[in-house]
Parts: sequence; C-alpha cells; structure tokens
Amino acid sequence: MTRIDFPTAPFPLNRRRLLAGAGAGMLALATRPANAVLRLDITQGNVQPMPIALPDFVAGTPTEGDVARNVSSVITGNLQRSGLFAPINPQAFIEKIVNTDAVPRFTDWRTINAQALVTGRMTKQGDGRLKAEFRLWDVFAGQQLDGKQYFTTPDNWRRIAHIISDAIYERLTGEKGYFDSRVVFVDETGPKERRIKRLAIMDQDGAGVRYITRGDDLVLTPRFNPSTQEITYMSYGQGDPRVYLLNIETGQREIVGNFPGMTFAPRFSPDGQRVIMSLQQGGNANLFVMDLRSKQTTRLTDTPAIDTSPCYSPDGSRICFESDRGGTQQIYVMAATGGPAQRISFGEGQHSTPVWSPRGDYIAFTGQTRGQFSIGILKPDGSGERLLTSGFHNEGPSFAPNGRVLMFFRDQGGGPNLFTIDVTGRNEQKVPTPSFASDPAWSPLLS
Repeated sequence: MTRIDFPTAPFPLNRRRLLAGAGAGMLALATRPANAVLRLDITQGNVQPMPIALPDFVAGTPTEGDVARNVSSVITGNLQRSGLFAPINPQAFIEKIVNTDAVPRFTDWRTINAQALVTGRMTKQGDGRLKAEFRLWDVFAGQQLDGKQYFTTPDNWRRIAHIISDAIYERLTGEKGYFDSRVVFVDETGPKERRIKRLAIMDQDGAGVRYITRGDDLVLTPRFNPSTQEITYMSYGQGDPRVYLLNIETGQREIVGNFPGMTFAPRFSPDGQRVIMSLQQGGNANLFVMDLRSKQTTRLTDTPAIDTSPCYSPDGSRICFESDRGGTQQIYVMAATGGPAQRISFGEGQHSTPVWSPRGDYIAFTGQTRGQFSIGILKPDGSGERLLTSGFHNEGPSFAPNGRVLMFFRDQGGGPNLFTIDVTGRNEQKVPTPSFASDPAWSPLLS
C-alpha cells in the first residue's frame, strides 16, 4: 500500500522524502506481453493525441463532490494542454463510474474509442485529511496499468491533481511528467513607460499566482536552482545592481553580492553550489562564477567581446553562452572551468539567451533575423538547429523539468505574455497570467 503524507506547510515540496518507504503500489499491476504495452511515442515530430477517458472522480460523500470534480478538471486540463492526449467529451460516456474498486465495463469504453481510462475517488478521513485514489486502465487490453493513493491536507488538492497527472503521463509516454512544477516570472503592470515589475510564482498551468517582491525595485532574470526550490535574480535599487538568492519555502532572502557596473543573467550550477554570471567592465563583459559558500569569484573568460547569458550543462561539465566575439551574437560552448570556446550556432541571423535542456540533448535560444524573433533549439554540437516559433518579439526560453516543453515570452506591442511550445514545434499555447508577464523560469519538479 502506497501512502504519501504531505506536510502542512504552504508549499510542501519534497516528494522524494514523501515517497521514501513506499511499497509496490496500492493496487496490483497487471502483467501483459511487452509488445502489447499501451505506450504513446512522443519522440516523433507529429504525435496523434491518445484518446483518454477521464470521468469525474467519485466522491466519498456529497461534501467531497466539489474537490473531486476540481481534481478531475485539473488532470484533464494538464493532459489536454500537453498536446499528447485527447480527453473524450464526458457526454459520450456510456458507463457511469460509481465504484472505483470494480473493473470497468471495457466494451462501453471501447465503443467510444477510449484507449486509456482513469478512474478515481476522493474521500475525507476521520483525521481531516483527504485521501485521493486513482487507477489507470488500458481499455483495449482490459488491464490495469497503474494505481496509487495519496493522503494530504484538503488545501493541497491541486498538488495531488498535478502528481496524478504526472503519474499518468509517465506511465503512458515513458517520460517523466512536468505538471507538479512551478514557474517564476516577472509580473508587469502599469503604463508602458512606468512599468512596475514584481517577481511572481505560479503553478505551471497558471494557477496559484503569488507575488514574491513588492515592485519597489526593478527585478530581472529570475532563475531556479536545478536541485532545490531556490531562485536567483537581479534587483536594481539604490546604487549598483544586486544579485539575490531567495528560498521559496522559507521566504529568506540573501544578497550574493553588489557588483560594480552591470550584472547579467545569473544562473545556478546543477549542484546549486555556484552562481555563474556576466559582469560588464568598460565596453566588454566577461563570465564569472561565484562559490556561494566562500563567496570567492573566479573569472572564466577574458576577451574584448561581450560574453553573457551563461548556462551550465546538466552534468555541470560545460557552459553555453552568447558572445559577439565573432562579430554578431552567437552561441558558444566551453568547459565549465573556462578555456577555449567553440561556436555552435551557424544559422541565419543572431542567436542569444541560450539555455541547456535538463535532458542535455538540446540548447534552446532566441534567434533574430530580418526583424523576426524566434525560439529555436539545436544540439550541443551545433547540429540539428530548428526554429520552433517566430514572431514580432519572442524571447527568453526556459525548459520544463522533463525537457519536452519550452516556456517563453512574446511581446506583440501592448505588453509581454507567456507561451509554451513542445520541442517538436507543436502545440503552442498561451499561459494565463493576471497581467503582462515576461522572463519565465521553470522550476524542477517539486519533489
């Protein structure tokens, strides 16, 4: 029996700890021949979405009805927005799920062409906690693929929905999900010439927006620690720009340092022990890395060019960055300790804001040519360059934790908004935010 207890803090974050000691699952997993596994291949450029039936979760009592419907709605929304699943209209359902312990009538679900079926139940326990259960079924094989149960406080129902969404996604695609994650971004309000910019954080689907800064100072380039729920960002207040560290769980803020001149785009190393940044000195800018424990700074580049926007590879061995050392902004890769750098971008126009995928397979970038701003990807050796989307002004790509989706911002004249797109170039979607939004940074999975 899998039992997961969430702490009552506003942002319960460590699923690895919560899963410790979990058994093989609440429900026995059916076995089936390896060549008959229901699996959606998402490595191809044109994926036909899988028809999936997602009836509302059953409520233990009428008072749990709203939360059961809400959980079902969030799961449906997550899977549909991924572009990989096609939830079937509930009006087409023949069987009404009233007992999640019973085997579904698979013929009824085959009739409406459902390939997968999710059933679930929400019940309130005597101690006030919420119990969430789900089962994932292969309709045509008539077998169960997965089943788990979770215990949490009632206010964490949305996280439960994201975790169940990830479990379904992973079981049917073979890839890790990304729904139980958050995005930090710059919220922009007020007239264009006097914009108030605040740091804000939200769930990856745009829900639960919370403001981190008050808007007293200009804030830029928030970036997540790849291993924890901590961000680094720049703030322009009185005097020189400052680089801050902010712990999302505790709200504690720490100054990394005050830097003379301009500071650009600080990012964490994969282990979270260092921050790499670009410092401007005179007419050029070079890359520096700071050890967060000793506060010692090491210079990595020393050129008369502008080197900026550094980002570590997932294993921490290399760095990609943008530089105009060749005459125009292009992407370069070098060892994390410095040394010779190799140019990898040779497509048309300029290439900037590189960011390495968590999978290590791609580097995303902002491309600019003939007045068009594009979001693209290329492999770390420079091959396979592809533009995913183009427009008047697209900028600032950030990868989802599984490396399959990118978020970026687009300003079409009135103000910037956030969008997502798959690495195949499919499924571009606008992300809802309370006002204008820019510079998104995707968190690692909350667990």
